[in-house]
Amino acid sequence: MPTSSAHQLTESAPFEIFMAQAPAAGNPLFTFGFLALMILVFYFLLIRPQSKRRKEHAALVSSLSIGDEVVTMGGLLGKITKVEDDYVRLQVAKSVEFRVQKHAVNATLPKDTIKSLDQS
Repeated sequence: MPTSSAHQLTESAPFEIFMAQAPAAGNPLFTFGFLALMILVFYFLLIRPQSKRRKEHAALVSSLSIGDEVVTMGGLLGKITKVEDDYVRLQVAKSVEFRVQKHAVNATLPKDTIKSLDQS
């Protein structure tokens, strides 16, 4: 089926308009500068804060000792009764202890926090 030249013009018109508005190839220095800027943004907004948090958590895990009151990532409050290689034992109530991984400890609490929570 033959097509008219007017019909071909209308089909390719959006492409021709786009190509007429498209900028020419940019300056390579601008392109590399933009790429470097994006890498810096990712570094300062994502990589650096995550690395800092990881170091702080590693310091927390290595400083755990008997008698510390901690909160686990699951929200469990307890007092450390024994520190093992990769685990700690948490006393969560009288005669109730759990063994959890050290890396599951999210934060240490000030002394007597659990006692003050039990009284309220």
